[in-house]
Amino acid sequence: MSAGKTEILSASLVAPMDQPAIPDGAVAIAGGLILAVGTRRHILSEYPGVIEHELSDAVLLPGLVNPHTHLELSDLTPGKPPASFVDWILSLLGRTPRLGEDAAKKIAQAVEIGVRQCLRFGVTTAGDISKMCMFTRPALRSLAEKGHPLRVISFGELQAMAQRRVLFDERFAVATDASQESGRLIVGISPHAPYTVEPMGYRRSLSYAQKENRQLATHLAENPEEAEFLAEHCGPFHHLWEAGVKAWDNDVPKFPGGPIRFARELGLLDFPSLLAHVNYCDDDELALLAAGKASVVYCPRTHAFFGHTPHRWRDMLAKGINVAVGTDSCASSPDLNLVDDLRLLHRLAPDFPAAELWQMATLRAARALRLENDIGSLTPGKRADLVAFRADGADPLARLLETDWLPLCVWIDGKITVWPD
Repeated sequence: MSAGKTEILSASLVAPMDQPAIPDGAVAIAGGLILAVGTRRHILSEYPGVIEHELSDAVLLPGLVNPHTHLELSDLTPGKPPASFVDWILSLLGRTPRLGEDAAKKIAQAVEIGVRQCLRFGVTTAGDISKMCMFTRPALRSLAEKGHPLRVISFGELQAMAQRRVLFDERFAVATDASQESGRLIVGISPHAPYTVEPMGYRRSLSYAQKENRQLATHLAENPEEAEFLAEHCGPFHHLWEAGVKAWDNDVPKFPGGPIRFARELGLLDFPSLLAHVNYCDDDELALLAAGKASVVYCPRTHAFFGHTPHRWRDMLAKGINVAVGTDSCASSPDLNLVDDLRLLHRLAPDFPAAELWQMATLRAARALRLENDIGSLTPGKRADLVAFRADGADPLARLLETDWLPLCVWIDGKITVWPD
């Protein structure tokens, strides 16, 4: 397909995500954009003589959006569930490359594995936590130039606490370096978590995001031990810093209210921040989230891997909080198949409407990345990012969540990226 001339994609079902699904529907595209969406009959009458690509027995959706992953870890496997989250972190430190002459090559290889997985599984946009962004961003740009055009927000990750706070300025400069930006690579910022970044680091990151209109992501309330660490500097995270990293000092500020109130105090909830996980949240904290602008990204398979208590994603949605679904990394999830995370949710909540689950990997996920004006739904004027799956049954969107079917085709900017088998 050409991204320049007008073409029509027709399918037995078109699911725009911002309006009800359209049986026997079609999408007109040109110049990398969506021109029109409607019934096949209407679109063909509006664009007579235009080349039509018929996808029989298929459902056409917006390209999927994975708002939280770590492409640098795509060459890893989860292994057995760890004894504790901190044990998992310590094991991860031993399985990932450190700065050295072969780090760039290893990171590039892992990133390529992750990008290829994303595209094969129908993901056209990803929010990546780029810890080694001096290597990750050039690798992403190179892959796009070689024909693997995944859209990526590269959240430059910051960790600088206790004795390592002196590294903040250097790491901040690397995380915010936009020299590799392109049409498909956007730079964002990610102060990692309340147990690795002090309030100063969060405030600097938020100020940057506000002034430069950049996306901001952070891991928040992922574990119950975060609250005791913030309040008393005790528990597993203190052990991580004192015995594991061996860089603790007593100048780290304390905060008694837990990670969600910590985020509100710093202004993160008044900004459209992306909050990864939020696995632990009481009713009062739900109200704080609902009063703010932040989005929550729930990662079901990673959540299950660590054995967390049931996530309150349905309560969050009921309160008006924007909740999206992400994969997290291959170090805690089998792969980057975002649909498999939706499938797990479908098994956990079979009464929840399938179309609304798909919104959590499209429209809501785009909103979490602050890209809802460009992607996430099949809407005229948005980018022509689409994915086609086999359609079957009275409710094809639900049926897809009960199978292991992979995409038939994937388009980015109207160009086919994944071909039919």
